[in-house]
Amino acid sequence: MKLTTTFARLALGSAIMLASLGSVQAQEDEVKIGFIVKKPEQAWFINEQKAATEVGEEFGFDVVRLGGEDGQEVLSAIDNLYAQGAQGFVICPPDVRLGPAIMNRANQYGMKVVTVDDQFVNTSGEPMEGVPHLGMSGTKIGRQVGEAIAAEMEVRGWNPEEVAALRITNNELPTAVERTDGATEALLAAGFPEDNIFDAPQQNSDTASAFSAASPVLSQYGDYEHWIIYALNEESVLGGVRATEQYGMAAEDVIGVGINGSGAAFAEFSRDNPTGFHGTVAVSSTMHGRQTTEDLYRWISEDQEPPANTETSGTLMTRNNWQEVRAALGL
Repeated sequence: MKLTTTFARLALGSAIMLASLGSVQAQEDEVKIGFIVKKPEQAWFINEQKAATEVGEEFGFDVVRLGGEDGQEVLSAIDNLYAQGAQGFVICPPDVRLGPAIMNRANQYGMKVVTVDDQFVNTSGEPMEGVPHLGMSGTKIGRQVGEAIAAEMEVRGWNPEEVAALRITNNELPTAVERTDGATEALLAAGFPEDNIFDAPQQNSDTASAFSAASPVLSQYGDYEHWIIYALNEESVLGGVRATEQYGMAAEDVIGVGINGSGAAFAEFSRDNPTGFHGTVAVSSTMHGRQTTEDLYRWISEDQEPPANTETSGTLMTRNNWQEVRAALGL
């Protein structure tokens, strides 16, 4: 009797253990990923994270949306994801030089990583190998900006010698440098005088910091009647445009062209009266969010590693065509 009872207890214990292991295995089979962005309040990143969530709903996995505006926040976000059982994450880092530290933490947890928009660099400043990336070709996008500005200057009949360029820079971010350098190359190729290009270093990548950077430059070189403005994104270009308005410049004397194609541009194009914000080279942030999320999911669930580097292109969006471009790019 006692022996029978003992065997029954052992059998019951084994059944419970198997059930428990089965439950753990089921949890392990469920895919959960993170999507970490450096500026969760910006329209570009809102669209990316929203698209990521939609992909998760379509494929049946969970997406945890997090912000990481500095290194500590990013590492805390990774710890958070690990505690929730996530197997990997997509990230646009606040500083590309954090790549080695981020990958060290991810590798400790056995998590797969895909970067979006801004690519990790190693201690030598070169792109990190072994981390799949999807983003814009900063130089090509920048050239599109410069070409668009040059074309609009020609339409307006401006003499380049009488035009000043406000180049709002962020030299801490390699992708920002690529974009502004690309725009500069295109302008110089179109005959714009290099001596008429004035730098306005910004501390951040938003409208307020660009406004603060632009204002003293406009004041210093106030003899110029016409101005062109370019930067790493449209928020920064808008900061420059707002600064020209405060300085008393008319909209027809300013040509600002940004990069992205987000709510900031849509709001500007929707104004009753045109402003100095002429256009933006639109890239689908929705596509960036969808593609990187699906790539990471398939890497985790099917062991299909994404391409090492995928570069997307842009389309010029202006007040005249923004509705059509927005629809075409799914923005």
